[in-house]
Amino acid sequence: MQKNLKKLIRDVPDYPKKGVVFKDITTLLKDGNAFREVVDILCDSCKGKKIDLVAAIESRGFILGGALADRLGMGIIPVRKRGKLPSDTIVEKYDLEYGTDSLEMHTDAVFKGQRVLIVDDLLATGGTLEATAKLVEKLEGIVVGISVMIELSYLKGRDKISKYDFFSIIQYEKEYD
Repeated sequence: MQKNLKKLIRDVPDYPKKGVVFKDITTLLKDGNAFREVVDILCDSCKGKKIDLVAAIESRGFILGGALADRLGMGIIPVRKRGKLPSDTIVEKYDLEYGTDSLEMHTDAVFKGQRVLIVDDLLATGGTLEATAKLVEKLEGIVVGISVMIELSYLKGRDKISKYDFFSIIQYEKEYD
């Protein structure tokens, strides 16, 4: 199952900068059966968790998070790059494998005690996922888990989010795996 999904992901060398091997999921997403399988697996990983909201990280995380939230029958929180949300926001800066950036969430996205599942397409160095967890916690929400389709294990991003329940469908032990 996961081996077949891995075959649908395209490697793009030197994108977005030299030395980075970008895992392009668009080749998997255009396959309806594979996309459905990914959402099914993510859904199954949520069994037994009490989740109130899905926080999805811009931009590919929106695709997976939106499908998962719909399937689970709950709302979705968009986590975006700075300056993209129209109302009052909180900001968290983070490091990523090829630079630095920041993420924002609306100040009214999560209420105290709400249980939030964070979803993105990929775990690399862990910066975006850690920053999103910090945003949820700043608003006094509870991070019940973090789910991704792809984990680049060789970058050790799990270390940054080790205090959270984590799930990945596909793992890469090296750049070209």
